[in-house]
This record gives sequence, C-alpha cells and structure tokens, in this order.
Amino acid sequence: MTTVPTAVHRHAAASRLGLLRHAQLEKALRGVEGEKRIALYVLVDSRQDPAPRLASAQALATRQGWTVADRTFDVTGPTNPATRPQLARLLAAARRQEIHGILAASRVDISDDDKEYEAMLEHIRTLGAGLALAREENIL
Repeated sequence: MTTVPTAVHRHAAASRLGLLRHAQLEKALRGVEGEKRIALYVLVDSRQDPAPRLASAQALATRQGWTVADRTFDVTGPTNPATRPQLARLLAAARRQEIHGILAASRVDISDDDKEYEAMLEHIRTLGAGLALAREENIL
C-alpha cells in the first residue's frame, strides 16, 4: 500500500481550503455596493505583540481598498476558535451585517487544524461573510 507523504497531503488540503476560502470571500463581497467593511483579527500568545500581525493584515486591506471597521486580537493561544471572545464578537458583527468579512494575518489565526479551519469557513459563510488572509494557506 502506498501512502501519500504528509507534506504532499498538507499542501493539497491547503490548496483545497484556499480555493474554498477565496470562492466564499468573492461571493460575500460580490453583492456589496459601496464600501466593503472588514475587521482585522489575529491570534497571539501572551508574550507576543499583535501589532506586526495586524499591520500585515492592514496592508492587504489597504491594497484591496477595503474599509477596516475594527481591529482586534485574542490572547488565548491556539485554542478552539469557538472559545475566543474577540473572534466571537467579530462573528456576531458579521451576523448583524456590520462587516462583510474578517481579515486575518494567516490561517493560524483561525486554526492550523484542517477540520476546525474548514468548519470555521463554513460558519463564516453561513453568516454571509468571507475570510481573507494576508498570507495564503499554502505559505508556511
């Protein structure tokens, strides 16, 4: 029996999830007339300054011409996204259509677990919003 190397499998999963995320983001923003409002979000540990990660997200927002409606971070470390208060606040803002999407510095701000990440993509999609990343899924 031949097994697929872990690196190849991870790259394929990252590519698939990246395509899914891009399609969802495009769909969420397609119908927006006027300013596209997004919120910047990063996840840091207690010893980490969120400013550089927020700056990388801000750079993408600026390039895209998106309006940054909020900037926030959680200091919980790599926990389940459902347990992060600031991410929950942004999801509630998306539900109320106050923002059209969340812009994170990289996938690890959401989850490095494929199933958890895909579930969060689905949750964001059901809110009518999208997820943007300053650093693509397949870039380590």
